[in-house]
Amino acid sequence: GTGERQPPKDKWSNFDPTGLERAAKAARELDASRHAKDALSLAQMQEQTLQLEQQAKLKEYEAAIEQLKNEQIRVQAEERRKTLSEETKQHQARAQYQDKLARQRYDEQMRQQQQANEENLRKQEESVQKQEAMRRATVEREMELRHKNEMLRVEAEARARAKAERENADIIREQIRLKAAEHRQTVLESLKTAGLLFGEGFRAFVTDWDKVTATVAGLTLLAVGVYSAKNATAVAGRYIEARLGKPSLVRETSRITLLEALKHPVKVGKRLTSKAQDALEGVILSPQLEARVRDIAIATRNTRKNKSLYRNILMYGPPGTGKTLFAKKLAVHSGMDYAIMTGGDVAPMGREGVTAMHKLFDWANTSRRG
Repeated sequence: GTGERQPPKDKWSNFDPTGLERAAKAARELDASRHAKDALSLAQMQEQTLQLEQQAKLKEYEAAIEQLKNEQIRVQAEERRKTLSEETKQHQARAQYQDKLARQRYDEQMRQQQQANEENLRKQEESVQKQEAMRRATVEREMELRHKNEMLRVEAEARARAKAERENADIIREQIRLKAAEHRQTVLESLKTAGLLFGEGFRAFVTDWDKVTATVAGLTLLAVGVYSAKNATAVAGRYIEARLGKPSLVRETSRITLLEALKHPVKVGKRLTSKAQDALEGVILSPQLEARVRDIAIATRNTRKNKSLYRNILMYGPPGTGKTLFAKKLAVHSGMDYAIMTGGDVAPMGREGVTAMHKLFDWANTSRRG
């Protein structure tokens, strides 16, 4: 209130005993009641409940305290982790900065070393150039001195030789005169001796007619023998060339020469033992043309078997269409030989081309297979 009432002097001044009286009365009524035990049990249960509630609250309070401790530990750990992370970053930054400084120092050292090496190289090159110039000057000086000494020596020798020749000119002329007289006398005596011998021999030869006759006959026989041997050798060479050799116009042939048999015996043996091949093996043609060409191959083979007259074949077309290949296959299929030549080889021969063509046909006529 807002009155002028004075505060109590002690704590018992405002005490109201009615409450205690009512509690005592209730206790007496409760003792007198038949439900006193139940009320006591209920009171005990309430007290126990209150104790349990107090214990639960105490547990919750302890759990809250424990949770606060855990949270505090987590916060401390987080703070410690952040601190470690920050320290790690600081260490990394410090290490990167130190590495950068070390790299800069290393680059600076390398640059200084390179400059020092370049300076040393330049000094060495200058020193080498100076030494080379000094050596070249020394060599040139030596060559010059040597040339002067050589010239002086040659001049001294020439002077000495000229002086000696002037002093000995009479003696040298007398020696030359004596040598010339001796040579002249020797030549004259040799000519006289040869003339006497030749004259006596010719006189004896002319006076003896038997010797003259024998000499003329011998010379005649010698000339006839040389001429006959030359012609016989030419004829034999042409015969051997026609039989065994290969004309220069033939680029490729299936005929086996003696020289080829000696060089490649295995290859020649395989060719001799090989069987007749199909004329169109490896040749790709249109069906109509293939039928026509196969008829030609069969007719040619039968013509050779029957020893009849052959027909000539003219094949035309752009390069690479199989004309030469079919010609070779046709010859092998029919059991004949083939020879390949080109007109471009005849033109450069000029007038010799006719003789080469005759040799070619003579050589072809010697084939026993046709």
